Amino acid sequence: MKIDLAQKLVLITGASGGIGRTIAKTCATCGADVALHYYKDKVSAQKTADDIRNMGRKAQIFQADITSAEEINAMKNEIFASMGAPQIIVNNAVIQYEWKNILEQDLKDYESQFRSCVMHNVLTIKAFVPEMVKNKYGRVIAMNTECAMEMHPTQSAYVAGKRGMDGLLKVLAREVGEFGITVNQIAPGWTITEKFNGKLPDGAEDYAQTVPLKRMGTDQDIANAAVFLASDLAGFITGAYIPVCGGNVMPTI
Repeated sequence: MKIDLAQKLVLITGASGGIGRTIAKTCATCGADVALHYYKDKVSAQKTADDIRNMGRKAQIFQADITSAEEINAMKNEIFASMGAPQIIVNNAVIQYEWKNILEQDLKDYESQFRSCVMHNVLTIKAFVPEMVKNKYGRVIAMNTECAMEMHPTQSAYVAGKRGMDGLLKVLAREVGEFGITVNQIAPGWTITEKFNGKLPDGAEDYAQTVPLKRMGTDQDIANAAVFLASDLAGFITGAYIPVCGGNVMPTI
């Protein structure tokens, strides 16, 4: 038994970041072609595309603001024209901001998290899911967070956006299940990516001690979950919120 994504096209938003890049390369390792979305970091996106092409798979990069309906639709048209319709979308992009207590958090940060967590998913769903419905097959995978269960101080804007996203995607899972489309979320914990350059950030060791598996996750841990959910092995899993955080949060029944 192996994960086989041959003959599949995967769209990954935020593919220029550490987790997005690793998901893209892992999908390619499993046989998929990859459409890589980026917002600003064209150089990193292009390098990832080059790496994937060197693996023998097709890869192209596409720029868009994931909170803009006009730009998402333009990206869709470009992808359809040059690569075809994705059977799998991985919504990974999110707007970064400085976390503060609610009394100090700027209102624009709540708006940005709603746009990048909720509207980002709404726009990609409207752009790409109709073709999945037509073909009676598809995978929608979105990146949530363990913070949505922790709700620690300073996390309010992020948690509000991610919990709104959770509701949206669970409704979608019910709406499109009859068409052979699964809709699932991965909830990473604090994850080590290449941006740390092999050096753990402040607080990482203390955090790891709170995790039952006594380590931080890696971008490869997240990518492994993504390719599983993208595959036919996960064909009877939908509507799930799956923490990939070493047990740091545990949904209950």
